[in-house]
Amino acid sequence: MTRTAALPGADPAEIGLLPDRTQQVTRVLQDCVDRQHIPGAVVLIARQGRIGLFEAIGQQDPAAGTPMRTDSIFRIYSMTKPLVSLAVMMLAERGRLLLSDPVERWLPEYSRQQVWTPQGPQPVRQSATVQDLLRHTAGLTYEFLGDAPVQRQYDAADIGARHRSNADFSRTLATIALMFQPGSVWSYSRATDVLGRLVEVISGQTLGQFLQSEILGPLGMVDTGFAVPPAQQHRIVEPFDHDPDGGVPMPMFNPREVPAMESGGGGLMSTALDYARFLQCLRNGGELGGHRLISRHTLAFMTADHLGHIPIDGTLLPPGHGFGLGFAVRRALGESPVPGSVGTYHWSGIGGTSFFVDPQQDLYALLLTQAPNQRHHYRQLLRHLVYAALE
Repeated sequence: MTRTAALPGADPAEIGLLPDRTQQVTRVLQDCVDRQHIPGAVVLIARQGRIGLFEAIGQQDPAAGTPMRTDSIFRIYSMTKPLVSLAVMMLAERGRLLLSDPVERWLPEYSRQQVWTPQGPQPVRQSATVQDLLRHTAGLTYEFLGDAPVQRQYDAADIGARHRSNADFSRTLATIALMFQPGSVWSYSRATDVLGRLVEVISGQTLGQFLQSEILGPLGMVDTGFAVPPAQQHRIVEPFDHDPDGGVPMPMFNPREVPAMESGGGGLMSTALDYARFLQCLRNGGELGGHRLISRHTLAFMTADHLGHIPIDGTLLPPGHGFGLGFAVRRALGESPVPGSVGTYHWSGIGGTSFFVDPQQDLYALLLTQAPNQRHHYRQLLRHLVYAALE
């Protein structure tokens, strides 16, 4: 599949970006590379639908000394989630499912779920729904977020093993008690992996096939997939083999291997320009290059807050933010430690990738690096640098 059209570019001043402050983004990231805090990065900023900054900095593979390229291929981990959430909403638009459907309607292995309590497993008060999966209120968790009994069971089951099919993953997960009652708490979790299996059951395709035919192909995302083919493996980005801050390096999966599990929550590889095409589609209200993936109204629904007064577990959602259907959503101008407009939506990946879309400013930006333990710093740094560049 070839791209239908290149994304347009512009001089920063033409699109309301201050030229020197736009270049400051590159200078700051270059300084981070020079100090060996990150091996390298690709940064892209677009406003009014045109790219004002697109730069590769540092090294693609620090062990080999390979320079970073603008088309280098990154493990994007949880930046997979918005794409899979979009796939679910596309099926909803076609009348194939309702967000109010209990998960067990499509995945019967979840029909007898229980919730862990100190007194032992208890039946759920209400079934988790598709909406609960999309907004992370289904009662699930992640094994690396803590040491609670449920999380230890995830770990013991090796729940994220790449050798296990999506169907086997779902059946195994369903045997483990929930961390919370469905609908009661926002808790970041393997819910989007379950959505990946849901897409398979409803569409009759593998998750990778559905994404390719319905999203990646139409958008011209030619370098995005669950494995990197041999001819393109020279473009894979690698992290340092040590943690520059003195911690323990996080193991990263091998993108050269074709996994049995196509993880809807974190399995994709991609490039900056590929992911920018997805963000441009969102900026356009669900359409790019004559391909409409989703209606403007459905996209507004996805990027609205779906939590309301539901409490948030943990610190992953910044203050002043809620969560929509696949994205964190800013609901207050203040409170958060990073700048942004109300209505801005974003997400990131544990490997060091992040993006945000600000509809009020007609702005989107992304930063791709492979520095897992430094990810929190660079998510925040991107926001400060980009908003400092706005007129």
